[in-house]
Amino acid sequence: MTKTILLTGGTGFIGSHTAVEMIQEGYRIVLADDLSNSSRKVVDRIEEITGTRPAFYPIDVADREALRDLFSRERLDGVIHFAGFKAVGESTEKPLDYYENNLGATMNLLRVMEEFGVKTIVFSSSATVYGQGGLMPCTETMPRGVCVNPYGWTKSMSEQILTDASAADPDLSVVLLRYFNPIGAHPSGLIGEDPQGIPNNLMPFVAQVAVGRREELTIFGNDYDTPDGTCRRDYIHVCDLAEGHVKAIAFGEGRKGVEVFNLGTGTPYSVLEVVETFARVSGVSVPWRFGPRRAGDLPDLWADPAKATEVLGWKAGRTLEDMCRDAWNWQRNNPRGYEGEE
Repeated sequence: MTKTILLTGGTGFIGSHTAVEMIQEGYRIVLADDLSNSSRKVVDRIEEITGTRPAFYPIDVADREALRDLFSRERLDGVIHFAGFKAVGESTEKPLDYYENNLGATMNLLRVMEEFGVKTIVFSSSATVYGQGGLMPCTETMPRGVCVNPYGWTKSMSEQILTDASAADPDLSVVLLRYFNPIGAHPSGLIGEDPQGIPNNLMPFVAQVAVGRREELTIFGNDYDTPDGTCRRDYIHVCDLAEGHVKAIAFGEGRKGVEVFNLGTGTPYSVLEVVETFARVSGVSVPWRFGPRRAGDLPDLWADPAKATEVLGWKAGRTLEDMCRDAWNWQRNNPRGYEGEE
């Protein structure tokens, strides 16, 4: 029997790619998204790629009655919870908005899942929960650390809420996926990362410089204790990440308790390496300059993904070149993002 899975925040960057992978794996997908940071056109693009149109509810997951209505209409077997505000800088300017929205959505979702007897949830967490770093690589046995911004704290607190809910309901299955740095796009060029306003993350900024939307890239800091002085991160192709969610939802079905998995490649790349690789594979120059360090940036952050390989049978397979090539393919085909389409 076909399983039906709800993706909250399902028209966002990671949600949309996960929807494609799950449809292609034979799941029926329901998307819920208030479109505050995404586009309705994503639903059309998912259908174009897969030949299947997912059910779509343009709702705020923090709206209890709207969510109850969705659950009453759809017979759900599980949930992947992506919905939430995600701009690190904005979270420091609007902390109350972030706590209210991100924690409220998680608690609301758990309440409605409980009411309708849905017992499987995969949560979109983040490597930010490891805090200010320490020994690398990060392993799942490390304790959650002191987060450096409200966004990170909402992920850490949501993990705790889910853990406590699971302890109180022995039938609840919770899988916490800690992402590292998702980049790239679907190789079709039909879906990709389309941040609103000035990008907070490296790859969309690089791609927007390459396509002429921005003049130059600022690299924050060149005096870190790394091989070339710039920060290093574990960049992972969004399609590899999406495949990890397919493995995670299958793993969570029928289980009890909480499991945590890192989703990363295990290989760190510096900012300069990413910029140089992007320029090489795209054939487009990316003007850049060094700027001062940015508050809260760690020199190094990368994953030990061994547990996901051993337990889920998942391993990231795409290279940095693949990530840059697919990101550029998306950006040059959609220079103004989804809203640039006539």
